[in-house]
Order: sequence, then C-alpha cells, then structure tokens
Amino acid sequence: MNKDDLSDLRAEFDKFVKDSCTFNPEDNKNPNDITDKDDEVPVPQFVDALTAKLLAPAISGVYLSRLDIKRIAEAIDESIPIKERVKMVRALFRHTNSKEYLRTAFNEINRHINGRVLIYKELAEAFPSSSSIFEEQITKAKSTMRMFEQIIEDFEEIEPSDDPLSI
Repeated sequence: MNKDDLSDLRAEFDKFVKDSCTFNPEDNKNPNDITDKDDEVPVPQFVDALTAKLLAPAISGVYLSRLDIKRIAEAIDESIPIKERVKMVRALFRHTNSKEYLRTAFNEINRHINGRVLIYKELAEAFPSSSSIFEEQITKAKSTMRMFEQIIEDFEEIEPSDDPLSI
C-alpha cells in the first residue's frame, strides 16, 4: 500500500463498517427484548390505576424515575428495558399471577418510597419552615404504601393450569 494512496484504507474501512457496524434489527433481535408490540399485551386490571397513582408525585408523594423502576425490576429478578415510566410499570406487572410476586414487587417499591420519606424527614429537620410541605408528601407516600396492601388483598391468583373455557 502506498502511503499517499488512502483508497485501499478507505475501502477496508468501508467494508468493516458494512460488516460490523451497521444495525439491522432483524439480524440482531434479542428474544428477551420487549418491543412496542409487547406494550400492547393486556395487563391485570389494577395496573392502570396503579400507574396513574404511583407515577404522579402529587398523588403518591414521591417521584419514581425510570432508573428507580429499572432497579425495582432488577431487585425482583425481572428484566425490563428503559422506556417511558408507564410502559415500564406495565412491563413489570405484565405477567403477574401470584400474590407472592405482587408482595415482592410492592416490598421493593416500598423500599424506594421509604428512602424518599427519609430524605423528606431530613429536609424537614434542616428546613423547619418547609416541614409542612414535606409532612404532606410523607402522608401521601404512606397512603400509597397502604394502597399496595389493598391491591395484594384484592388480587385473585391465576393458576397456570386453569382452563379459562371450563366452568
């Protein structure tokens, strides 16, 4: 190769890019990835009401970020992609079929909420004139955690062997 002639190098680089760097979604599809089509899969009835209340800080008292939801999923051995928060919560509860799974998931969410409550308490102590605002958020957070217990109580377990057509 001639030092002044870079056409060989350019051709080699183009071949490398074509072979290694271009992304064709059909070739590199991971079966564990959740696609937009998977977002349309039905979820248990409580999930829509849960997301409306849990993801609104004005109602729940805390803000759960996408990273928080991802950490919650990882803590209960679930793998969900980072997307919109609503889609992530739907993916987290998509295959819920037992109270034990719900209890485990809600316990992990409670851990995150309790972390925020501790932060609110520290801020209320550091800034006494704002303590009423933090107390209000703490009250909302505790109410949200009580809602989880009600959801667990009301949940009807689905056995994989149940035939939906037999009565």
